[in-house]
Amino acid sequence: MKLSFLLWLASILPQPVADRACLAGTIYLEARSEPISGQLAVAEVALRRADSGQWGNSVCSALTAPGQFAFTLVPRSYVLNEADAMRRSWAIANFAMMNWSLPENLRYSVVPKADHFYASNTPMPPWAKGYPLARIGDHSFYRAD
Repeated sequence: MKLSFLLWLASILPQPVADRACLAGTIYLEARSEPISGQLAVAEVALRRADSGQWGNSVCSALTAPGQFAFTLVPRSYVLNEADAMRRSWAIANFAMMNWSLPENLRYSVVPKADHFYASNTPMPPWAKGYPLARIGDHSFYRAD
């Protein structure tokens, strides 16, 4: 499946299914080769960003905000061709959204307070100051104030 198809699908699906599709796509693009804890951490950052309202009023709007996540950095012609990774991404997105719907004090949190991350194979971004809150797999997680 092409990334453009997934984005189109998310644009016509009802909520919250559209947000799950966007979250699954982000987990796939950002962390499909990471351990489950790393995939959950990426989902958590995405959901925390969506909750902030700074990037729109839905998970999809936060994940498709220019320059914020892989959706806007990967060509739309990119093919999501790892079926097992995509199935796992959907399952993790489902769990993460269900978990996020709980009251904050009842949520399972992998990276409390983290609202940014970057992969170790990319240059350190200017917002990454000090030590990360966590390092999971190839990602470092931060709270960027």
